[in-house]
Amino acid sequence: MIRVLLADDQELVRAGFRMILETQADIEVVGDAGDGVEAVAATRRLQPDVVLMDIRMPYLDGLQATRQIMAAGSASRVLILTTFDLDEYVYQALTAGASGFLLKNAPPEQLIGAVRVVADGDGLLSPSITRRVIEQFTRLPPPGGTDALEGLTDRERQVLKLVARGLSNAEIAAELFVSDATVKSHVAHLLAKLQLRDRVQAVVLAYESGLVRPGIK
Repeated sequence: MIRVLLADDQELVRAGFRMILETQADIEVVGDAGDGVEAVAATRRLQPDVVLMDIRMPYLDGLQATRQIMAAGSASRVLILTTFDLDEYVYQALTAGASGFLLKNAPPEQLIGAVRVVADGDGLLSPSITRRVIEQFTRLPPPGGTDALEGLTDRERQVLKLVARGLSNAEIAAELFVSDATVKSHVAHLLAKLQLRDRVQAVVLAYESGLVRPGIK
C-alpha cells in the first residue's frame, strides 16, 4: 500500500486529489496539510511514502518544507505540484531534494501514475519539462567541473548522460545495445556512488557538474 500525504493550502484541491487517489486499491491518503509547517509535522508523524507538495503555501512554502523534510533524513519522497508559470520554483524544488514534479492540471491517470513512480523509488522525469527547467536554471560551471562524479566508470558516466537527456532505461538500453537489466544495474550503482536518492537528483548533478551542458547532447 502506498501511503500519501496531501499538502496544499486549498481544501478543494486536497479533496479532489484525495477522491482521485482513493479510487486505487494500492493507494491510501493518510493525511493532509494546509501549509508547509503542517506538512513537515505531518510527514514526521505519519511517515508517508509520498508527499504531494504544493509550492505556494502560507507560513512555510513547499520549497522550505521540502528542504526541512530532506534535512531530517525522512524516507518520504516529495512530489511537487506546480503550474507552467512556476518553472523557477520547480528547479529549486528539485535541488532541494524533491523526487519530481507534476502539473496541477494533470489528468487523474497522470496523478496516479506519478505517485506510483515516485513511491517505487524512481524520480519523475519528463523530458519535455524537467530538462527544459534544468537547462534554463542551471548555471554553467567552469571546465573541469566534474569532480563530483569522481569514482564513476566510463560506462556509468555514459549512462548518466543519457539519464540527463530524459531517456528511460529501455531507451538507454537500445542506445547502448545492452539489456534493460544492465542499464538498471548501472543506474543503481551510480546513484549509490553519488549518494543520490533518485534519477531526478542525478539529472540535476549531471548539469551542475558540467558532465552535460544545456542544449548539447
